[in-house]
Amino acid sequence: MSDTNIELISTISEDNTLELALREIEIPQPGENEVVIRIEAAPINPSDLGVMFSAADMTTASQSGSADRPVIRADVPAKFMGAVKKRVGKAIPVGNEGAGTVVAAGSSAAAQSLMGKTVAFIGGGSYRKYLCAKVQSCLELEQGTTAAEGASSFVNPLTALTMVETMRAEGHKAIVHAAAASNLGQMLNRICIADGIDLVNIVRKPEQETLLRELGAKYVVNSSSDSFMADLTQALIETGATIAFDPIGGGKLASDILTCMEAAVSRNTTEYSVYGSDIYKQVYIYGGLDRGPITLNRNFGFAWGVNGFLLFNALGKLSKETAIAMRKRIAAEIKTTFASQYTHEVSLAGALQLDAMAVYGKQATGEKFLVRPQS
Repeated sequence: MSDTNIELISTISEDNTLELALREIEIPQPGENEVVIRIEAAPINPSDLGVMFSAADMTTASQSGSADRPVIRADVPAKFMGAVKKRVGKAIPVGNEGAGTVVAAGSSAAAQSLMGKTVAFIGGGSYRKYLCAKVQSCLELEQGTTAAEGASSFVNPLTALTMVETMRAEGHKAIVHAAAASNLGQMLNRICIADGIDLVNIVRKPEQETLLRELGAKYVVNSSSDSFMADLTQALIETGATIAFDPIGGGKLASDILTCMEAAVSRNTTEYSVYGSDIYKQVYIYGGLDRGPITLNRNFGFAWGVNGFLLFNALGKLSKETAIAMRKRIAAEIKTTFASQYTHEVSLAGALQLDAMAVYGKQATGEKFLVRPQS
C-alpha cells in the first residue's frame, strides 16, 4: 500500500469564497466491520457537483497552485451565504461513489470476505486514493468486472430502479422521464424494456431521439418540436403514464407534462368538471439542470402533485428485501442494463482544471467524466 493518501475537498470561507483543493491525509485503518479500498475509479455525477460547487458562481472561477496540487477559487454570491452557513469553514470531501480493490479489512467475517476483491461503494469522499468504508456500504462486484465498470453501481442504477419501484408502490403503470438520453435515462430505458414497462422518453435534440430509438425505446418525444404537446399527449394516451421524473426542475416542463397527462386521461370524459379529472398525476423533480423557478400553468385540474425526489429518501420507503434484490441485480447486470459510458477520464489533479470543469460543470448529455485517483 502506498504511504500517501490524497483527497479532493470543497470549502466555503466566511469571505464568500469557494475553494477546491487536494490535501494529503492519513491512510485509514479499518474497524471490525470496515474495509480500506484503493480507489481506482469514481464518476462525476450531478449530485457530486452540488457538494463540489455548492452555491458558487463558477463563471468567476480562477486556478492557482501547482500542476499536481491545483487550487480553484470562485465567488459565492452574498445572497446564497445564508443557505450554506452550516458548511462555512468546513473542508468537505467530494465524491459519492466509486470502486476499487480492498487492500485492508477488519476482523469480522464479512470484512475479511472482501479482502482482495473489487468492490463498489457509496458513502462520500470517493475522490481520494484510499477510503475506509463500512461493509454494508460496499457491493462486491462479480469476477471479471473492472473498477471502471463498477464505479457507477449506486447513484444512477439505484435511482433508476427506485423510480420503477416508486411507480409500482404508488399505483401507476407507466413512466415519463425527461432528459432521457442521459446515462441514467438510458439505464431506465433498458430496465423498462426488460421489465415490460412502458416509458415515455422526453429529449431535446433529434440525435438524442435517434439514439434512444436505436436502443429500443418505443416512445420518444422531442420537447423542442412544434408538435411536442400533441406528441406527448398521444404517448400518454397509449401508455397511460401518470407519473414523471424530471431532472431539469426549472421552467414549465413539469407543467407541460401535467397538462398533457390531464388531456390524456380526460379525453373521453363527456361531463365538464371545474376540478378536472379525479385521476392523480405526479411529477417528481430529482435534479436542478435549470435552477430557475418552476412555472405551473394551472390547467390540469386538482388531482396532481409536484414533489422533490431524493434517492436516499425514496430508498428508505422500500423494504429491506427489495433493496437487497436491487443491489444483486445491479452486480449481475453492471455490464449490460446498468453499464455507464464515460467520455473523459481525469486524475484528481485533472478534475481541478478549468477546462475540464467547464465541460463536466455543464452536466451535458454525453459528457460523463470518470476520476482515476491513482493516476
